[in-house]
Amino acid sequence: MQGTYSQDWLYYDTDWNWRIDQKANGKSRTMADIGSHWCDMIEHVTGLRITQICADLQTFHKTRKRPKGSVETFTGKLAKPEDYKEVKIDSEDFAAVLLRLGDRTRGAFTVSQVAAGRKNRLLIEVYGSKCSATWDQEQPDALWIGHRNEPNQSIVKDPSLLQHAACRYADLPGGHSEGYDDTFKQVFRRFYRTVEDRSAPVEYPQFADGLRQLQILEKALKSSANHGWVDV
Repeated sequence: MQGTYSQDWLYYDTDWNWRIDQKANGKSRTMADIGSHWCDMIEHVTGLRITQICADLQTFHKTRKRPKGSVETFTGKLAKPEDYKEVKIDSEDFAAVLLRLGDRTRGAFTVSQVAAGRKNRLLIEVYGSKCSATWDQEQPDALWIGHRNEPNQSIVKDPSLLQHAACRYADLPGGHSEGYDDTFKQVFRRFYRTVEDRSAPVEYPQFADGLRQLQILEKALKSSANHGWVDV
């Protein structure tokens, strides 16, 4: 497994959000905010569990310019010197992580909120014994399949060609993009189905999944502090 979750919305030292402040957000920022999603995604897609982790968390902006007034997410890029005060920063801007999954699978990924030009690039790459597959959230309708002895494939989603289990997640015909916003619709649809029918399969994240990512996050913080591998 390889991949990244890269954003640029905290690229400048004048960029500010409540997540930067550990008093409001906790010890971790980038790993907690977006690294947790990458780990959850890779465990969901592969069916494997992260068993060990080795993380390097870095803060590149040791100080930031905090606005004296309130500021909404993704705004405040035109602040003037008199509009902010300089504060020390402890939460990380970036993390590089090595993973062990199951008995033999290995992985690596980076997360960054200071990657210029990347708006919300959740990228996963799965390299198997027969082929590989790559998916990028910034191009949600496309799936790249890699081969050794034949041409690679770039597949664009067409619900009429999907298997039944996957087709139930696609409401629009081919050529009509479905992406981030549609996931909430699918989650709530499946949640209310289990409210109506207690025997219906649970096909959405539960509290246990959130707890799982908090446990992985704690191990990442411990690993970075100790400069070594940690069991999950």
